[in-house]
Amino acid sequence: MVPRPRDLPSADLELIGGVLAREPRALAKTITLIESTHGDHQARAQAVLEALLAHAGGSIRIGISGAPGAGKSTFIEALGLHVIARGHRVAVLAVDPSSSISGGSILGDKTRMEKLSMEPAAFIRPSPSGGSLGGVTEKTRETILACEAAGFDVVIVETVGVGQSETEIEDVADTVVFCAQPGAGDALQFMKAGVAEIPHLALVTKADMGASARRAVADLKGALSLAAPGAEAVPVLSCSAATGEGMGDLVEALLARGAALAQDGLQDGGKGGAQGGGLSARRVAQARAWLRRSVTAAYGAEGFARLAPFLAEMNGARAPFRVAAAAKARAGRALDVGFTPQ
Repeated sequence: MVPRPRDLPSADLELIGGVLAREPRALAKTITLIESTHGDHQARAQAVLEALLAHAGGSIRIGISGAPGAGKSTFIEALGLHVIARGHRVAVLAVDPSSSISGGSILGDKTRMEKLSMEPAAFIRPSPSGGSLGGVTEKTRETILACEAAGFDVVIVETVGVGQSETEIEDVADTVVFCAQPGAGDALQFMKAGVAEIPHLALVTKADMGASARRAVADLKGALSLAAPGAEAVPVLSCSAATGEGMGDLVEALLARGAALAQDGLQDGGKGGAQGGGLSARRVAQARAWLRRSVTAAYGAEGFARLAPFLAEMNGARAPFRVAAAAKARAGRALDVGFTPQ
């Protein structure tokens, strides 16, 4: 049972107050609590998130994905500085791969964002993937909500360096940007990447490389036109974080899309699932996707299938953390009776 805010210990009430007061230290401690795998910490984190939920959900959520070496971190620093210059507050959540041998992560993406890390209107948080294979962590959505409650109106999520099938970023971001670098492959290579099927905008980084960058733009346009035939064309832009070339147009495109999504009912290029509809529709779809992943991670696909009727009866969009906690509690009791939730 998730405790109500009035039942929370004073330490957690202080965390909630600090996050709402936009204190970076309180936000960092809250994210640490969210990411903890300790059972008591998870229960506390759910309660804290429930208290923050009413203050979250209003940001422009941007997902940045692409292969290792595509220049994502360097690009994100330039993007963050441009967005802050336009009066926004920016949170960057950088997912770093965890070792399959030691379980550790370098968490070094922040070292590529030195200028951005010095900005008072910026918050950068590296997090380990923890073995999650979708490009983000199991706690990315909860961390986004905490950042929104702390007053960050633009949240940028950098995935791990992805391959051809890591696409979970679409379930936590409103706008997905697929980054490719010059020389990364021809049109056929881009077509093989499942991640190339989900972006709302494609970007060739390192545009200062000249002819090879222009060739990459052409190849990426060709690949995207074949990946979703008949759908609205995905814009393909190029930029250079080093020279600033193309950054202005890119920032305007991202902010304009975020403002358009804020108008509920505005269609989003015809994409289904978490990709379709206005902002409210996306938030509902994202909450449901989080609930599905949370329960599946705990009890597997079979467990989720058995719990599906129970989950359908509850409002996962309005109180997803309490629903997930109730679902897991019911599943735990059901383990002793042949896994038939009562």
